[in-house]
Amino acid sequence: MQNQDPQRCAQRLAELDFSNDLFLRALDLAAEDARKCTNFDAPAMPGITFWSRTNRYLAESLIPEGWAWTSRDSILRAIHPNRTHAVTAISASGGVGNLNASVRSKNPKGRKMARLVELNGQLALGTHDEVLFGRELDEIPTWCLLYQRSHGVMTAELSLPVRMHGKFVDEWQERIPLDLPGLSDPGFDVTLLDDPGDDDGPEVVVEFVGG
Repeated sequence: MQNQDPQRCAQRLAELDFSNDLFLRALDLAAEDARKCTNFDAPAMPGITFWSRTNRYLAESLIPEGWAWTSRDSILRAIHPNRTHAVTAISASGGVGNLNASVRSKNPKGRKMARLVELNGQLALGTHDEVLFGRELDEIPTWCLLYQRSHGVMTAELSLPVRMHGKFVDEWQERIPLDLPGLSDPGFDVTLLDDPGDDDGPEVVVEFVGG
């Protein structure tokens, strides 16, 4: 499913208990923080800061609304109060925000992200996850806030992964483009790294099963 009409996009975000302003604010604040990095920081520090702070500001907005939070496997996720879905921010490449173009995760993903995309594990009652989240963490569908800086312009979309080919997430059940009015050019590469240590598994193909 692809949502292009702005009104329908806003409605769909609301159905998920999100808003365009939520994502705009998180990206804007993260860019401001990342701009404070200097040449004395590690070369990838602006990108790491942007990824981490985007997820942080999403969490800080959602947790007061009853959302849960996990950073397990270095995948930063806010989890809906009803445990119906979660959200994480990662960098992307391709036509981010353009539903007429393909898009994929910018950086290679490993077995940790593959578990999230697969989402077809068997529920084991009484586990630690069951106590914390009411179901297995990796069975909670995880939406991706995809962001990209290209030619000095930031674009973003909220998308639900369906499949990985090799080590890249590149098929999506649903894509919702976001409007980023007033978001200035961060002036640095936002793509590295968005998931330290995740690129550690074999190349596998995984599929989303279920609604």
